[in-house]
Amino acid sequence: MSAPVVAHTRAEFADARAKLDGSVAVVMTMGALHEGHATLIREARAANDYVIVTIFLNPLQFAAGEDLSRYPRTLTSDLEICEREGADLVFAPSPDVVYPDGEPGVRISAGPLGTVLEGASRPGHFDGMLTVVNKLLNIVGPTRAYYGQKDAQQLLLIKRMARDLDMPVEIVGVPTVREHDGLALSSRNVYLSEHDREVALCLSKALKAGEAARNSGPAAVRRAAREVLVHEPLALVDYLVLVDPVTLEQVPEYFRGEALLAVAAKVGTTRLIDNIPLVIGGDR
Repeated sequence: MSAPVVAHTRAEFADARAKLDGSVAVVMTMGALHEGHATLIREARAANDYVIVTIFLNPLQFAAGEDLSRYPRTLTSDLEICEREGADLVFAPSPDVVYPDGEPGVRISAGPLGTVLEGASRPGHFDGMLTVVNKLLNIVGPTRAYYGQKDAQQLLLIKRMARDLDMPVEIVGVPTVREHDGLALSSRNVYLSEHDREVALCLSKALKAGEAARNSGPAAVRRAAREVLVHEPLALVDYLVLVDPVTLEQVPEYFRGEALLAVAAKVGTTRLIDNIPLVIGGDR
């Protein structure tokens, strides 16, 4: 497998991008690549002629007091994963390349969907995320863009942006990749101590417990998931919700159909999120 072309400037990227004639997929990352990112690249590789990976730690997504300064920066190993999985081109710009005039005066607004759940805990996060995704989609010009289901609200908002703004790109969601014990893969997992990691397992265990109760209705799902979390006092739960996967509104007790069970909690100094799609009153 040949090493991908690595571009750091817009000119370098434009030159390399012009040589890709066919369907082009993009996998957008903030670096610190892991098996979840590798899965996205593999999915993209299987369905497209070319794969572009962007590696950009977007400062607009981090509020004051969040972990931008300590976010892991592992470009060398990131490029090794890109090569291993068959990426053709990597765009790894610095902030001044993406934002040549400083912070943008015009930004994408996530709207009401960006103010709940993660948006309530991290005001402005989704505006910053959508702004950079919009910019990178315009720069890359892909046929398809691949994102993980673990960041379900992010995926929903990107799909909504592409549809609402008539963007000529197909947004593809890929199921969450987990460790053997159920922990959802995340770049932030590197912050977890061995003990924190054991505590963090309560998130995926709560989701599985909720899923097991899906045929008994929403109240049973919420109750089963909550029961797991209350027995782990070292996980400081931000939210545990069972919502409509399109509107993110809490589903009522009589609800039957597709729903999203989502959880966010702080373990040690690290904030983690996880979710699972399920069918209430169904067999899945």
